[in-house]
Amino acid sequence: MLFPDSFSTMKPHLIKISTVPTQSFSTRQDKVPFINNRWHYHPELELIHIKQGEGLQFVGDNIQRFSSGDLLLIGSNLSHYWRFDDAYFGENPAAKADVCVAHFGENFWGETFINLPENKLIKATLEQAKLGMQITGKTRQIVSRLLDESLQAEGARRIILLLEILDLISRSNQTRVLSSLGFQMKLEKAEEERINRIYEYSLANFRNKIELQEIAAVAYLSHNSFCRYFKSKTRKTYSQFLIEIRVGQACKLIMENRLDMKQICYESGFNNLTSFYKCFKKISGRSPLLYQKEFLHK
Repeated sequence: MLFPDSFSTMKPHLIKISTVPTQSFSTRQDKVPFINNRWHYHPELELIHIKQGEGLQFVGDNIQRFSSGDLLLIGSNLSHYWRFDDAYFGENPAAKADVCVAHFGENFWGETFINLPENKLIKATLEQAKLGMQITGKTRQIVSRLLDESLQAEGARRIILLLEILDLISRSNQTRVLSSLGFQMKLEKAEEERINRIYEYSLANFRNKIELQEIAAVAYLSHNSFCRYFKSKTRKTYSQFLIEIRVGQACKLIMENRLDMKQICYESGFNNLTSFYKCFKKISGRSPLLYQKEFLHK
């Protein structure tokens, strides 16, 4: 199974980000794959660089594969989760994780500073980040280097580096919003538990055909009520959600390069090659074969 028992904790948990008295925001490097390895959110923004690691990524209602080198800016109170592949777990894992991350409040430098006219673009970027942003290209390279430098920086230099990072991101056209416009996941406890049951069941059974009546029963809803409920909470249909999970699994299997496309199709939960190719291209923007070619020759 792609997801271990620990996934049963997947409901959005409020995480308290700790800082030391001499710092106004936190930066750290994690070399284990299970730090905050659950679906969570926090009022602080998160800038995360996956220096080393691969797995499945959830940001709001976006689901996709992540890989070494990825850089993201996650906005305030946006639910997110990085599930590293099984190779990163166990007593002697075959793969090693390495993640650099910074957490900072929207107004840790005060209300007045962020509202200065010179910071108009940065303020807009912090707002846009509430849907999650992926940073690519040369911007990613420069920001990753500055984030690494901030791990060792002291005093005002830390703030200068963060400001430089946000300035670069705000002026870049090498960013992509991840979550759907208007996505909201502010749930009461009962709703959190219901969404958790839906996600957990789906991730454990996505290789099989999941009937709407079946998943509706998991959520303790009627067929019609479930469809309305899921769409209102995630801004997508349940079938779209399942396709994203299946395409994410297919990307993983393509990267492993040990199965042919027909095997990948069925191992990912698709029941025929035509549907597999169509859905894969719709989600990833390229055919499975082109994705494989690009990955093997990068």
